Amino acid sequence: MQLYRAIIPVPDIEKAQAFYDAAFRIDGERVSRGRHYYDLGGVIFAIYDPRADGDEPAGGWRYHPFQYVYVAVDDLALVVSRVAAAGGIMISKTVEAMPWGETLFYCTDPFGAPLCFVQKGTEFKGAP
Repeated sequence: MQLYRAIIPVPDIEKAQAFYDAAFRIDGERVSRGRHYYDLGGVIFAIYDPRADGDEPAGGWRYHPFQYVYVAVDDLALVVSRVAAAGGIMISKTVEAMPWGETLFYCTDPFGAPLCFVQKGTEFKGAP
């Protein structure tokens, strides 16, 4: 089994793309009017605006609360500044070193989707 794609619903594909382009520093690929895909190490991080795609929001793509999407990055301090500059909402006041070994910070995208950026090499993937 392998995770290959995670989809984040957004109400404005253009604003969402601007945020994620700035946060990730990659352009990604617009695959339809309402979907934009980013390849993050072989897993597709997708943003999806149902209205831009011509889908009814009541057709199963309503906003639902969900847990954080965790993204490992090479330079955590740089990503913190990119996210803040792109309009992300900072939940963590500073980069945190967690008791289980991860170095991270929590934020949301401009629409409230929860994100956690983790310094590459400190990711906790379960007990050994």
